[in-house]
Amino acid sequence: MTSVDVTVRGAGIFGLSIAWACSLRGARVRVVDPFGPGAGASGGLVGALAPHVPENWNPKKAFQLESLLMAETFWAEVEEVGGVSSGYGRTGRLQPVANEAGLDLARARGDGAKGLWQGRAVWEVIRVEEAGSFAPASPSGWLIRDTLTARMSPRRAGGALVAALRARGVEIVQDAADEGQVVWATGWQGLLELNAAMGRKVGDGVKGQSVALRYDARDAPQVFVDGLHIIPHADGTVAIGSTSEREFDDPASVDAQCDTLLERACAAMPDLRGAEEIGRWAGVRPRARSRAPLLGAWPDRKGHFVANGGFKIGFGMAPKVGQVMADLVLEGRDEIPDGFGFAACFGK
Repeated sequence: MTSVDVTVRGAGIFGLSIAWACSLRGARVRVVDPFGPGAGASGGLVGALAPHVPENWNPKKAFQLESLLMAETFWAEVEEVGGVSSGYGRTGRLQPVANEAGLDLARARGDGAKGLWQGRAVWEVIRVEEAGSFAPASPSGWLIRDTLTARMSPRRAGGALVAALRARGVEIVQDAADEGQVVWATGWQGLLELNAAMGRKVGDGVKGQSVALRYDARDAPQVFVDGLHIIPHADGTVAIGSTSEREFDDPASVDAQCDTLLERACAAMPDLRGAEEIGRWAGVRPRARSRAPLLGAWPDRKGHFVANGGFKIGFGMAPKVGQVMADLVLEGRDEIPDGFGFAACFGK
């Protein structure tokens, strides 16, 4: 008789969320990570839980929407059990509108959001002067504001999950043998190992760098400008990120690209200029070939499962990923969209 029902390999956001979901259903769970919780991409700074645009609807966008709507309850329960704040807040997001064509498109997307977002969040256009003091300039004088986007402090969220799991008796260790069902949530290095095991490319890693400033705008919406995320966090800091580097020598090194991020952020939000810099981060995010999370049973390896490829949306997807992986691992019930499986990575 095994001492645990589920072994989760990997203590990033996917691994911890799956362990949490399985634990809540009464499973005995052990999390194994040689480097400890949040040692990889889940230990970053940014924490933007942002939706895809509400148009050209597909299963990935529907899955993400459901997860973002689950998040408030998910993190409240984690915090209640473990007694540690996750830094979660559904504070919304602002984006500048470039011109009249962009304004027409933004309004059309707002109409789409009324139905697609189930009346539970709003996508709208507002005048810059309506947005408050922490807002970007806009060439058109208009901003997109949505009320679905949330912020998350990645390190605090990981710590909150660890505290809650331990409160429920879940072991989190650096080394242990496989017991019971095994879930592999092992990040970008795990994707490379899958490539080798399967003789074909399943995914790889994309390096990202980010910067943190001491600037208190904790109640303000986050800002998204030309691919740059500017995130006010609950602890009185602002995170800025991130780069996307397909080629890199040192996964953990920071360089002049952080300077560029900071300059771009200050150009978009001049009030940030002169704020104290308190940290830089670099790490490699796992990206599945399908560009969706890779979830499902490991082909030809009975009792083993994979949950990987969160890339830039791992924290936003995590509540729903935990739910569907617990369905699959504990009950054999597969509610995972087709585009999230191995077949999508193989191009079938």
